[in-house]
Amino acid sequence: MSRAATRGRLAPPVASPPALPSAETVAGLYDRSLDVLAALRRRGQMEVENYPTRRYSITRAAAMVGRTPTAIREAEKDGRLAGVERMVNGRRVGYTLHEVNAMRDVFSTRPWREPGDPPAVIAVQNFKGGVGKSTVSVHLAQYLAGRGYRVCLIDCDSQGSSTSMFGVIPDLDVQEDETLYPFIRNAEMSSLAYAVKPTQWDGLYLVPANLRLYSAEYELAARVARSEPTLLNRIAEGIASIVDHFDVIILDPPPALGTISLSVMRAANALLVPIPPTIVDFTSTTSFFAMLHETMGVLAERGYPVDLRWIRMLITRADEGKSIQREITGLMRTVFGDTMLRTVLKDSAEIDNASARMMTVYDLDGPVTSRETYNRCLTQLNGVNGEVETLIRLTWPSQAARLRAEGVL
Repeated sequence: MSRAATRGRLAPPVASPPALPSAETVAGLYDRSLDVLAALRRRGQMEVENYPTRRYSITRAAAMVGRTPTAIREAEKDGRLAGVERMVNGRRVGYTLHEVNAMRDVFSTRPWREPGDPPAVIAVQNFKGGVGKSTVSVHLAQYLAGRGYRVCLIDCDSQGSSTSMFGVIPDLDVQEDETLYPFIRNAEMSSLAYAVKPTQWDGLYLVPANLRLYSAEYELAARVARSEPTLLNRIAEGIASIVDHFDVIILDPPPALGTISLSVMRAANALLVPIPPTIVDFTSTTSFFAMLHETMGVLAERGYPVDLRWIRMLITRADEGKSIQREITGLMRTVFGDTMLRTVLKDSAEIDNASARMMTVYDLDGPVTSRETYNRCLTQLNGVNGEVETLIRLTWPSQAARLRAEGVL
């Protein structure tokens, strides 16, 4: 077309550049995200006050208690146990974990540590995110509570992933003064009891986390840099203030090497390291052990040595269909030997579906996908957690001899 032909025509409008994201834009995204989380919780009917109560058949309850169904029925008849609620047709509706624990009290089968046994303080730690750290932490805590132990899970990560798996939205349901933050910040506070909250699992308590812990990380780092190294002992001091009430403390730290992670390492006496069997994660874990070695040296120099009774690595998020992952798993077993747990925790749709409901597989009454997938996932979780339970008991003098007699060692 000639210039003459185009003369007099309007030039096409020049598109203005899109507006740059502002602080208000980000705040809006945050608010909308909270709305989505609240909607997901409502859809799943998982508000804390309406959390579903898991019930166990008399056969399952008997296995958990270590007695026969007949023994339970007899204890109910003679009044040692309260009668369980029944349906219209007379059948038992099932026992809650609280009722199962009452049976353990009657039959003296509680697995609590003796006063002379050291508490197990387990850090589930890796300095890389996406390895299944919170999934492992919460399932381990619930498994041990289901076995009758007194357990406290301390969420030390500002993302609050462990907290959310109890049906709690960290930045909606948790206030700053309900987290570790006040205790870390205020050296004059002597007890962490204010933050210890009961969960829907009898015997399992939670110290929740929310975004405010992110500020604690920087405040703590600044104060430690100003020659206040005693603050690295604050989580250990907090645990010491509540530990008489628990057998096991589980710590879920941030996936990074910071002052809170240093405090967690100082407080822990056992370390569980989740590792997916990929090249990237294997490389990252190698760096993790290098940093861990340096960290332990730094803490020791400052008068806060790390005293670990055991270290174990756990393969997580494994895909058995990928040959490279099977190869890396074999390599890890060759390199790390007995420091690897025998059980592998594979990727499972059941874990994903439970997480989407702000729950765990142990919270579910049945499969979300298929019975086969559900049972396979439960077998793996129970295998992993059963191995950790044995490690815990081996650190208790009152039970180590019994385990040797049973041929566990």
